[in-house]
Amino acid sequence: MGSVVDICHVSKSYRRGDQTVPVLNDITLAIEDGDFVALMGPSGSGKSTLLNLIAGIDAPDDGEIIVADVDITTLSEGDLAQWRSNHVGFIFQFYNLMPVLTAFENVELPLLLTRLSRRERRDHVEMVLRLVGLDDRKDHFPAQLSGGQQQRVAIARALVSDPTIIVADEPTGDLDRVTAREILDLLEQLNSELRKTIIMVTHDQLAADRAHVIWHLDKGVLTNGGAVAPTAGAVV
Repeated sequence: MGSVVDICHVSKSYRRGDQTVPVLNDITLAIEDGDFVALMGPSGSGKSTLLNLIAGIDAPDDGEIIVADVDITTLSEGDLAQWRSNHVGFIFQFYNLMPVLTAFENVELPLLLTRLSRRERRDHVEMVLRLVGLDDRKDHFPAQLSGGQQQRVAIARALVSDPTIIVADEPTGDLDRVTAREILDLLEQLNSELRKTIIMVTHDQLAADRAHVIWHLDKGVLTNGGAVAPTAGAVV
C-alpha cells in the first residue's frame, strides 16, 4: 500500500488589505491509500485550508501536492475541475444540498458531468442511497429529512462517482451526539469495507479518535501526528 496523497513543503498565505497573513508553513505530509486521517487544530490553524488544497479547491504558494500520482498544482483550472469530479468526494458541515432537488437528484448531481447514461446514473444513485440507508427516502426533499439524513444524502453524493479520496470538513459539527455517532459509524464502514481514503477536519477529539491517524495544526505548522487505536462503535 502506497501514498495516495503526498504534500511536499507546502506553504500558503492570504492577502488582507496591505498585509500578508501566513496560514500554512512548509507542510509535508503523506497519506496512505485506504487510510482514515483526522486534521485537528484551533480555529484559524489552517486545517480547512489544508483540506481545500488537497481537494484542489485552492492552490498553494509553494510546494507540491500529488494526489493519485498527479501533481495537482500544475493543472489548469479546467483540468483541475475535471480532476476533482473524478477523484474527490466532498462532505461539508452544513450538507450543501440543493433544497429544490430530491435526495435522489442531489446525489445524482456529480454524475451529470459524466458520460453515464440516464439508466447508469440511476443505478449508481440507488446503490449509494442503499449503502447509506436512505433508499426509502430518495424522493424526499432536504426539508423533509432530519439533519442526520441530510448528511447521509451528502455522503451518498460524495460516494456516487467512486472518488479516490473523500474530504470531510466538520461532518458532525452540526449534529447531536447520537446522530454524530451514526455518521461516524458510516464513515468507518466506508473506510473499512470499501477502503475509501478519508481526510476529515474536526475540532472534536471524540470524532477524531475514529481515525487511524491524527495530525495537529497549530498556527500553520504541522506539530505532531500519531496513530490511534481503532474505536469502531465508540460513543461520541
